[in-house]
Amino acid sequence: MQHIEFIHTSHFIDNYHRAKAPAHLSLFIEFFWETDFDGIWAGYPEGFSDILFPNIGYTYLLNLGTPFIMQVGDKKFPMKTDGFLPRQKALECYHKPGNQLFGIKFRTSPIMFEKKVNFAEYRDSIFPLSYLADAGVLRDAKAAGSFEERVEILSRYFYSLIKQYEGSLQPIRIVTEILADCNRDNSFSRPVEELAAQYDISTRTLQRYFEINTSISTKQALQIMRIRKATEHLVNAPASFHFSQYGYYDHSHFYKHLKQFLQKKTLEKMEPHLELLKKLHATEKRETRNG
Repeated sequence: MQHIEFIHTSHFIDNYHRAKAPAHLSLFIEFFWETDFDGIWAGYPEGFSDILFPNIGYTYLLNLGTPFIMQVGDKKFPMKTDGFLPRQKALECYHKPGNQLFGIKFRTSPIMFEKKVNFAEYRDSIFPLSYLADAGVLRDAKAAGSFEERVEILSRYFYSLIKQYEGSLQPIRIVTEILADCNRDNSFSRPVEELAAQYDISTRTLQRYFEINTSISTKQALQIMRIRKATEHLVNAPASFHFSQYGYYDHSHFYKHLKQFLQKKTLEKMEPHLELLKKLHATEKRETRNG
C-alpha cells in the first residue's frame, strides 16, 4: 500500500505528530514531526510506504525504531541510523512494524555555522547525521520519552547555535525573506536580477547564497514553492482555484508543471496529477450547471 502526498491527506494528518517551530527558530526550521503508526499496523502487517513530492530545504531523520528503507529519486538507501535528507526530489519511505521516525523539516540549517557546510554538495543522496549534529544532543533526543520532549531538547540546541553565530545571519535572512515574500505574493516568476537588486547584491552572489543555503538555484527554489502551493490550493479548495493565481499562462501550462511535479516511477496504478485534476473538473462542471 502506498500513501501519496496530496491524495491520501488523512493518513499524513492522522498518523504523524507535527509541531511548528517556535518563532525564534522559524528562520531555519519549518516544523518537527514524528510517525505515530501504532494504531494502524494491524491493517498493514507487511508494511506500507509513504510518498512525498519535491520540496525546498532538508530533513533531519532520527531513527527511533528498527531499520527502514528510504528512496530519494530513483535510489534506495537502507537506513539503520540517523540521516540528513535533501528534499529537492520525490521521496518514498518504506515502513514495517517496528519503525518509528522523528524528523525536523529545515528551510536552511543552522549547522552550517558550526560545520561550514555548503549544502549544494548534499543534494543527491542521504548522509549520516552524525557529521552534521552533536552526537550527545542526538542521543538525548532519541532517549526522550515523548515527541514534545524531543522538540524541546532540539529547539534548545539549535537556538544556542543561532545565538552563537547571530552576526552571520544576513545571507540566510536574504534567502528566507525572498522565499517568504514570493510565497506571500505568489510572485514566483520574479527575475533573479530584480531580486538581487532589491538587496544591492549581484545575481552571482544571490545564486551563491541560495546554493549554499538550499542546495538549489533561486529559480528552482521558487518553482518548487510555486507548484507546491498551487497543488495544496487545488487539494484543499478546488472551487476557488485558478491557474492564473500562480502565474500560469493557461490550463496546459499548469497541467505540464503539475504532471512533472507529481511524477514518480514507483507509483502503483495511479497518476496523481489526473486524480487532482478530477477535483478541478468536477468544480468546473458544477459551476457550469449552476450558471
